[in-house]
Amino acid sequence: MTDGIILIDKPTSMTSFGVVARVRRVLSAKNGKKAKVGHTGTLDPFASGLMIIVVGKECKNAGDYSKLDKTYEATVRLGQTSTTGDPEGEISDFSETIPSQAEIKNALAKHIGEISQRPPIYSAIKVGGERAYKLARHGKEFEIPMRQITIFSLDLIDYRYPYLKIRTHVSSGTYIRSLAEDIGKLLGTGAYCTELRRISIANWDINQAVTLPSFGILD
Repeated sequence: MTDGIILIDKPTSMTSFGVVARVRRVLSAKNGKKAKVGHTGTLDPFASGLMIIVVGKECKNAGDYSKLDKTYEATVRLGQTSTTGDPEGEISDFSETIPSQAEIKNALAKHIGEISQRPPIYSAIKVGGERAYKLARHGKEFEIPMRQITIFSLDLIDYRYPYLKIRTHVSSGTYIRSLAEDIGKLLGTGAYCTELRRISIANWDINQAVTLPSFGILD
């Protein structure tokens, strides 16, 4: 392929830039010259799932793909918090309260629709020209402004305390880590996201994606 898109199922423990670098390496070897490759929205290293990789002339349209709505499945751990909102941060016990399933469903329902959300400080959002996660790593104090996002649906798949599994269809710019934390705040339990998988972007589904080994990437 010289121009177009590739749907990749990103594994956990790999950065989005790592996926792009590996795809570029394979395509460059096939084409005999360095391939132009980019992504259309990052997935955190702990997350897995659908990435749209743009190749060649399609790279100029990367921004259009990043604005599309997305669907995720996530596991949320109640009773604890994380400095990063995910397993990679410093984990602290917060509460021993055990919410009922009815309380869980009520909390989820209150997050459906157009809501205000504050992105996590460990994110790629720029604050004063610097990436937020870089400022956070250096211990700088700052605040990321709230933003309006839309949660089209938020369904409870399973609940076995302290873990609840959800599926959510959201607008571009929504942070599931922040959603998990907000659910924990509403329940009074604290929470963070332990697992995250992106299963669709607009009309593209994870079942259409190829794994890195299938693409010829073994490391």
